[in-house]
Amino acid sequence: MRRQRYWTAPVTSRTDDLWDAGAVDISYRPAVNGGADPGEVVWAWVPYEDDPTQGKDRPVLVIAVEGESVFGLPMTSKDHDRDADQEARAGRLWMDVGSGPWDARGRPSEVRLNRVLTLTGAAVRREGAAIDPQIFAAVVAAMGAAG
Repeated sequence: MRRQRYWTAPVTSRTDDLWDAGAVDISYRPAVNGGADPGEVVWAWVPYEDDPTQGKDRPVLVIAVEGESVFGLPMTSKDHDRDADQEARAGRLWMDVGSGPWDARGRPSEVRLNRVLTLTGAAVRREGAAIDPQIFAAVVAAMGAAG
């Protein structure tokens, strides 16, 4: 059986029109309500960049919600600090965000700063946790610097 995918085409680089034109409100607003809210780490199926027909379930940091669209940054427990130069040459920029209850094994996480995913609300299957508000602010600032 094929897994049903609930996403729209992911944006593989920062999209200035989202931030500069004020199209979406990027502000820390987690709420324990079963939905995806900015500042929360949720889980969703994320397509691979090199083959969007495949992907994996992973944590996503929600940065904004507009109507049925959830904008988020993919997260990983893989440490990209050791290969930061190589990742940057490939156009992938990462930031450490620490560990939290979104990872059952308590591993530190990194967030991809320059790959904004656009998911539907139905793509988010569960809330993971709210990230620290200072870390959220640092991620948003780093996104601006990365663009």
